[in-house]
Parts: sequence; structure tokens; C-alpha cells
Amino acid sequence: MNVQSKDNYGKRVAVLNSTLALLKEHGFHGTPISLIAKHAGVAAGTIYHYFDSKETLILELYVHVKDQLVKAILVGDDPEKPFKDRFFNLLINQFNFYIENESALFFLEQYMSSPFAKNYPEKDSQLFIDKVVTFFHYGIENEQFKNIDPRLLAPTIKGTLVAAATFQLSEHIVFSKEDIIQVINVIWDGIKRQ
Repeated sequence: MNVQSKDNYGKRVAVLNSTLALLKEHGFHGTPISLIAKHAGVAAGTIYHYFDSKETLILELYVHVKDQLVKAILVGDDPEKPFKDRFFNLLINQFNFYIENESALFFLEQYMSSPFAKNYPEKDSQLFIDKVVTFFHYGIENEQFKNIDPRLLAPTIKGTLVAAATFQLSEHIVFSKEDIIQVINVIWDGIKRQ
């Protein structure tokens, strides 16, 4: 990557990160391109160099955040380990990502409740599909999990982790690693093949 490409990449990431922070604070409608540009330290025209519209920016932000989530989830994953150990590792990492990236958690939940998710169902992280979705399909196909539609399995797992993370972030309580392992045990016991 040459110097200009690095600079362009840095500006693009700065725009994405600024958008993420501002969306948490102001929501989709309260975050104009001008505010994003000011927060990112770039001209509004620079944003349009990378994204042809605010809608495109939000769609690309969704993929960017999901890619970051996958990278975090996969830390320490070892295909040589037992499937259950890998499952626990992935879910602990997912919970930790939410705690360490509150703006990302807020954005993902906001996005999934918005018309974007409905109008652009094909817009997703290829990394998420290749790594995470494949992992869960493997679990179903190899009788680690009950034979359940993956479209139901995913929200069951995600919903529980999101609820726990949201509860912790609202400062009601700080969960220990052992607490989260207990939550994951409840998930595991509910979806594992008997």
C-alpha cells in the first residue's frame, strides 16, 4: 500500500469511526454528513469521495463493524480444540467486544431495527458469513446443536449476549468472567444436541 493509499484508508476509517460515534449520540436522522465531516476532520466532499450517499456510508459502516466483530470473536479460536470449547471462546469474545465497543453494540442493534436491515438484507460482512455462520452450520450439521433453523439459532444466542452486555453497560452490575460463562452454559444447554 503506497503512502497515498494509506492516507486514503485512514480518512475512510476516520469517517466510519466518526459516523459510529455520532450515530450513538444523535441517531440516524440526527447525524448529517456535515457533522460527520467535522467530527472526522475532513471536508464533506471527502466523504462523498468514499461514499456516494449517507445511505451508502451507513451500509458500509454496518459491514465494517461486523468485520471488526468477527475479528474479535475469532481471537484464540483453534479448530483443533473441542467444538464446545470453541463455542465458549467465541461467545466470551463476542460479549467482550460488546462491552469494549459500546458504540458498535448500539449501532448494530439500531441498524437491525431500522429499514436498512429490511431493505438491504444482502448487505452483510462476507467475513461473518465465511467464519461465524459457517461455524454454526457446522455445529448443526455435525450434531453439536439441535437441528434448528440457523435464523432462529443466531438471534437466540446474540439476544442473550446483547441483553447481558446492555445490562452491564447500563451500570446495573459488572459481570465477572464466571458470570458470563454461566450465561453461555445456559445458552449451550438450550441448544446442544442431547
